[in-house]
Amino acid sequence: MRAIRADELQPTTNPWAIESQDLKVRAGKYLAVRGLSLNLGSGVHGLLGPNGAGKTTLMRTLATVIKPHQGQLRLLGTAADDRRGLRPLRRRLGYLPQNFGYYPKFTVRDYVEYLAWLREMPAAAVPGAAQRVIERVGLADRADAKLKSLSGGMLRRAGVAQAIVNDPDLLLLDEPTVGLDPEQRVQFRELLREIGQDSCVLVSTHLVEDVVAACSDVLVMDQGLLVFQGRPADLVDRGRHPDGVGDSPAERGYSALLRQHRSAS
Repeated sequence: MRAIRADELQPTTNPWAIESQDLKVRAGKYLAVRGLSLNLGSGVHGLLGPNGAGKTTLMRTLATVIKPHQGQLRLLGTAADDRRGLRPLRRRLGYLPQNFGYYPKFTVRDYVEYLAWLREMPAAAVPGAAQRVIERVGLADRADAKLKSLSGGMLRRAGVAQAIVNDPDLLLLDEPTVGLDPEQRVQFRELLREIGQDSCVLVSTHLVEDVVAACSDVLVMDQGLLVFQGRPADLVDRGRHPDGVGDSPAERGYSALLRQHRSAS
């Protein structure tokens, strides 16, 4: 019998943070995600689609807020239906919902530290981690300001801070740039690229230009289906199609994709 080498005993590293096969998710009685098969690893992935495409339902499912109706879903190697695995999985997730709740009388620091505590970060590590992410999102001068005093854009940045406080392996951001001015959006893109070097980042947005500028991968959903996955350059190339409308090649490529999908349905 052949001797087994030590390196053969090492577990194979799974490159995929998100793995789904024929995933179906209901939003009430409506099937919002219809048979999604997808593998995503490290990098920044942009999720585009019109209102009602199923983006937010998908993001909530990936964040383990709602359960799949059918199909298979694994997150960071853990099956989404594994109840025992959900708690340790959630420690490794970061999530910014489209509409996130907060206590208005909390300061920015209170809020970020509280979410770090909910993710079961070690108590001794929380203050330093909170300060670092508050600085990363440009709120160092407002760290002790109450959330109710912040502008919409500042609130959104506080939401991003709580999402990254635990250095997540999987970061899910739903409409993170709402309320940000152009300069802040550019800074935010840089932050995404930095995080995406070591983690899987999925950003749901309506802003095509943000996806092209910040993402290594583009996904387009329509009517609960994944209708496109490719590089930003592939989306720009589709902007030459006569069906496209928009102010940039990327916007024209995006609109052409949607028109072609709907005409074929």
